[in-house]
Amino acid sequence: MLPVFKSRTLPGLFDEFLSGNLLPNYIEEGAWKSTPAVNIYENNERFEIEIAAPGLDKEDFKIDLKDEYLMVYSEKKDKKEEKEKGKVVRTEFRYSSFQRSFALPKNIDVSGINATHKNGILKIELPKRVEQKDNNTRQIEIQ
Repeated sequence: MLPVFKSRTLPGLFDEFLSGNLLPNYIEEGAWKSTPAVNIYENNERFEIEIAAPGLDKEDFKIDLKDEYLMVYSEKKDKKEEKEKGKVVRTEFRYSSFQRSFALPKNIDVSGINATHKNGILKIELPKRVEQKDNNTRQIEIQ
Protein backbone atom coordinates (compact mmCIF):
# COMPACT_ATOMS: atom_id res chain seq x y z
CA MET A 1 0.00 0.00 0.00
CA LEU A 2 1.32 3.46 -0.93
CA PRO A 3 1.48 6.20 1.70
CA VAL A 4 -1.07 9.00 1.46
CA PHE A 5 0.12 12.57 1.80
CA LYS A 6 -2.35 15.29 2.70
CA SER A 7 -1.80 18.86 1.67
CA ARG A 8 -2.29 21.39 4.45
CA THR A 9 -2.42 24.41 2.16
CA LEU A 10 -5.41 25.91 0.44
CA PRO A 11 -5.42 25.82 -3.33
CA GLY A 12 -3.98 28.44 -5.65
CA LEU A 13 -6.72 31.08 -5.65
CA PHE A 14 -6.30 31.73 -1.93
CA ASP A 15 -2.51 31.98 -2.34
CA GLU A 16 -2.94 34.38 -5.25
CA PHE A 17 -5.33 36.50 -3.20
CA LEU A 18 -2.84 36.79 -0.35
CA SER A 19 0.04 37.61 -2.66
CA GLY A 20 -1.92 40.32 -4.48
CA ASN A 21 -1.71 38.64 -7.88
CA LEU A 22 -5.39 38.91 -8.74
CA LEU A 23 -4.83 42.03 -10.81
CA PRO A 24 -5.08 41.58 -14.55
CA ASN A 25 -1.79 41.12 -16.38
CA TYR A 26 -2.24 44.30 -18.38
CA ILE A 27 -1.93 46.46 -15.25
CA GLU A 28 1.71 47.18 -14.57
CA GLU A 29 2.80 46.97 -10.96
CA GLY A 30 4.19 50.49 -10.96
CA ALA A 31 0.87 51.92 -12.06
CA TRP A 32 -0.96 50.93 -8.89
CA LYS A 33 1.84 50.69 -6.36
CA SER A 34 2.90 54.31 -5.98
CA THR A 35 2.75 54.49 -2.19
CA PRO A 36 6.05 53.55 -0.55
CA ALA A 37 6.31 50.77 2.00
CA VAL A 38 6.20 51.71 5.67
CA ASN A 39 7.53 50.06 8.84
CA ILE A 40 6.29 51.21 12.24
CA TYR A 41 8.11 50.28 15.43
CA GLU A 42 7.25 50.90 19.07
CA ASN A 43 9.29 50.68 22.24
CA ASN A 44 8.85 52.14 25.73
CA GLU A 45 10.19 55.58 24.75
CA ARG A 46 8.90 56.19 21.22
CA PHE A 47 7.36 55.14 17.95
CA GLU A 48 9.45 55.11 14.76
CA ILE A 49 8.05 55.31 11.26
CA GLU A 50 10.33 54.28 8.40
CA ILE A 51 9.28 55.08 4.85
CA ALA A 52 11.18 53.39 2.03
CA ALA A 53 11.71 56.04 -0.63
CA PRO A 54 14.76 55.23 -2.75
CA GLY A 55 15.63 57.89 -5.27
CA LEU A 56 14.03 60.68 -3.25
CA ASP A 57 16.00 63.36 -1.43
CA LYS A 58 15.06 64.97 1.86
CA GLU A 59 14.04 68.09 -0.08
CA ASP A 60 11.36 66.02 -1.85
CA PHE A 61 9.43 65.48 1.41
CA LYS A 62 7.07 67.61 3.44
CA ILE A 63 5.83 66.53 6.88
CA ASP A 64 2.86 68.25 8.53
CA LEU A 65 1.25 67.77 11.91
CA LYS A 66 -2.43 68.64 12.03
CA ASP A 67 -4.54 67.82 15.07
CA GLU A 68 -3.74 64.18 15.86
CA TYR A 69 -2.53 63.32 12.34
CA LEU A 70 0.98 63.20 10.94
CA MET A 71 0.94 63.71 7.17
CA VAL A 72 3.88 62.89 4.91
CA TYR A 73 3.91 64.23 1.35
CA SER A 74 6.33 63.83 -1.51
CA GLU A 75 6.36 65.14 -5.01
CA LYS A 76 9.16 64.52 -7.44
CA LYS A 77 8.94 65.23 -11.11
CA ASP A 78 10.47 62.85 -13.62
CA LYS A 79 13.43 64.46 -15.31
CA LYS A 80 13.69 64.07 -19.05
CA GLU A 81 17.35 63.83 -19.89
CA GLU A 82 19.32 62.55 -22.81
CA LYS A 83 21.53 59.61 -22.03
CA GLU A 84 24.98 59.25 -23.54
CA LYS A 85 24.27 55.54 -23.88
CA GLY A 86 21.74 56.16 -26.62
CA LYS A 87 17.99 55.94 -26.93
CA VAL A 88 16.10 54.74 -23.87
CA VAL A 89 14.28 51.53 -24.78
CA ARG A 90 12.54 50.97 -21.45
CA THR A 91 12.51 52.96 -18.24
CA GLU A 92 11.05 51.78 -14.96
CA PHE A 93 12.51 54.49 -12.73
CA ARG A 94 9.43 56.56 -12.01
CA TYR A 95 8.71 58.83 -9.12
CA SER A 96 5.18 59.88 -8.36
CA SER A 97 3.79 62.04 -5.65
CA PHE A 98 2.26 60.40 -2.62
CA GLN A 99 0.63 61.27 0.66
CA ARG A 100 0.45 59.13 3.80
CA SER A 101 -1.43 60.03 6.95
CA PHE A 102 -0.84 58.48 10.35
CA ALA A 103 -3.24 58.85 13.27
CA LEU A 104 -1.15 59.57 16.34
CA PRO A 105 -1.89 58.11 19.75
CA LYS A 106 -2.66 60.53 22.58
CA ASN A 107 0.62 59.83 24.37
CA ILE A 108 2.91 61.38 21.71
CA ASP A 109 5.06 64.37 22.68
CA VAL A 110 4.45 66.38 19.50
CA SER A 111 7.14 68.94 20.39
CA GLY A 112 9.80 66.21 20.21
CA ILE A 113 8.98 64.77 16.77
CA ASN A 114 11.97 64.74 14.41
CA ALA A 115 12.79 63.27 11.02
CA THR A 116 15.96 62.13 9.26
CA HIS A 117 16.64 60.89 5.74
CA LYS A 118 19.45 58.45 5.03
CA ASN A 119 20.08 55.85 2.31
CA GLY A 120 16.59 56.14 0.82
CA ILE A 121 14.79 55.77 4.16
CA LEU A 122 12.81 58.60 5.76
CA LYS A 123 12.73 57.95 9.50
CA ILE A 124 10.33 59.84 11.76
CA GLU A 125 10.77 59.53 15.52
CA LEU A 126 7.72 60.15 17.68
CA PRO A 127 8.67 60.28 21.37
CA LYS A 128 6.11 59.27 23.94
CA ARG A 129 5.11 61.70 26.66
CA VAL A 130 6.52 60.88 30.05
CA GLU A 131 3.51 60.27 32.20
CA GLN A 132 3.65 61.50 35.75
CA LYS A 133 2.88 58.66 38.10
CA ASP A 134 0.81 59.51 41.10
CA ASN A 135 3.08 59.07 44.13
CA ASN A 136 0.36 59.87 46.64
CA THR A 137 0.22 56.28 47.71
CA ARG A 138 -0.06 55.36 51.33
CA GLN A 139 -0.44 52.08 53.08
CA ILE A 140 -3.52 51.61 55.19
CA GLU A 141 -3.04 49.74 58.40
CA ILE A 142 -5.56 47.04 59.15
CA GLN A 143 -6.92 47.26 62.72
